[in-house]
Amino acid sequence: DEDFGLSQTPTHSQVQRNLERRSQDQVNKKVSELVQFLLVKDQKKIPIKRADILKKVIREYKDVYSEIVNRAGRTLQQVFGLQLVEIDTKHHIYILTSSLPRAEGENLRRDNQTAKLGLLIVILSFIFMKGNSVKDGAIWEFLRRLRLQPGERHEVFGDVKKLVTEEFVR
Repeated sequence: DEDFGLSQTPTHSQVQRNLERRSQDQVNKKVSELVQFLLVKDQKKIPIKRADILKKVIREYKDVYSEIVNRAGRTLQQVFGLQLVEIDTKHHIYILTSSLPRAEGENLRRDNQTAKLGLLIVILSFIFMKGNSVKDGAIWEFLRRLRLQPGERHEVFGDVKKLVTEEFVR
C-alpha cells in the first residue's frame, strides 16, 4: 500500500472531481492499458498485485485509480466474460475468473466453425482494444504469441494466413 501514496481511499465525489480534471481520452487509454495488462498477467497465470497495477499502468493517474479499475472490470466482463476478483485483501492481490456459465453435454460440441468463430472473436477483441485499428504486423505478432504461425498448418484452423486474410476478411 505504500506505493498507493494515499493514507485513505478517496471518496466517490473526490474521484469524480479528479476525473473532471483529466482528459477522457487519457483515462480511456489507461483503462485499455489496464485491460491488456490484466489479460497478459492472467494468461501467464501470475497473480495481479495492486502495487504492480499502480507502478506499471496507472502511474500518475493514482487519483482516479478506482474509476480506471472499475471501467477495466466492466470491459473485461462485457468483452471477455471475465471478472476481476480480489483474492487477498491484505496484500491486494487479484485474479481473473470466468463469469460465463460452464458448458456441459452437447454444448461442448466442438467443430471447425466454432473454433474459427472463437479465433475471429479473439482477433476482433484485440483490434477493439487497440482502438479499432491495427497494422497487419501487430496482428501476426499477437497470433504468434497464441502459437498460431502464419506459415505453418494448424491442426484446427488449417492455413492460418489464408483463414485470416481471405475467409475472415470476406
